[in-house]
Amino acid sequence: MQTNEPTATAEPDHLDIQAEMAPLAEHHDDVSIDDPEITAAAAQDGVTPDGSADRPADVPEKFWDAEAGSIRTDALLRSYLELERRLGRSVPKPENADDVEAIDRLLGVLGRPPAPEGYEIEAPHPLLTPDPSLNELLHGAGFTQRQAQLVYDLAAERLLPVIEEATAELEASRQVDRLERHFGGAEAWRTTSAQIKAYAAANLPEELHEALAGSFEGILALHEMMRKAEPEIVGRAGSGQLAVTEDSLRELIRDPRYWRDRDPEIVQRVTAGYRSLFPT
Repeated sequence: MQTNEPTATAEPDHLDIQAEMAPLAEHHDDVSIDDPEITAAAAQDGVTPDGSADRPADVPEKFWDAEAGSIRTDALLRSYLELERRLGRSVPKPENADDVEAIDRLLGVLGRPPAPEGYEIEAPHPLLTPDPSLNELLHGAGFTQRQAQLVYDLAAERLLPVIEEATAELEASRQVDRLERHFGGAEAWRTTSAQIKAYAAANLPEELHEALAGSFEGILALHEMMRKAEPEIVGRAGSGQLAVTEDSLRELIRDPRYWRDRDPEIVQRVTAGYRSLFPT
């Protein structure tokens, strides 16, 4: 007959696990989140010790969401679309001097017309009207509309005065040559010129003197007035003609028959009239 002896019950397995984990728990107490090795490893992975992600060095701050710890894809997309739009409107730089098509395209954007005939030049002076050959040179040199207009404007501002002055000097030199030949040489003309100047200063209004002294024919008229003894009065009172006045003589001088045609009768009347008004 078997007797029922009490049997020993097995201990639970978790007791063994606790025993095995005890050394690890003790070791865990020695590990800190500030451990340099752990911090360095986290930094390599882009994660701070508190668990948040750092902004990568190659990601601009405006594209980084610090709270989410990730790239702001919406801002990145908007910037890309704007960049694409701007690049679509840009003109590519010519690769070299032989890239004629790219150079022409760039100059067109800057303001050069497609052909020399496209320049719209406003003539700054009657002597400086648009010149087709000059415009062709300007177009070949890549001048824009504004630059081509500037060439004409500078010519009027800087060159015309120089040309006019040189022309006046040349004409004066020619007049002197004619006078020297007429009066028998340079020395004779210098003597006669001094005499005419002294006579005009003493007997003629300055306005008339300047008007006559400005041309070869006018100087001859002054010399004739000085040399000849003409009737002193033209149109005496009681003769049925008006007496000579300075205004009437100025009117005669403005008459084309005097200054242009050198009509002998008109010249005679002017000469005699001034002699009557300003007797020597």
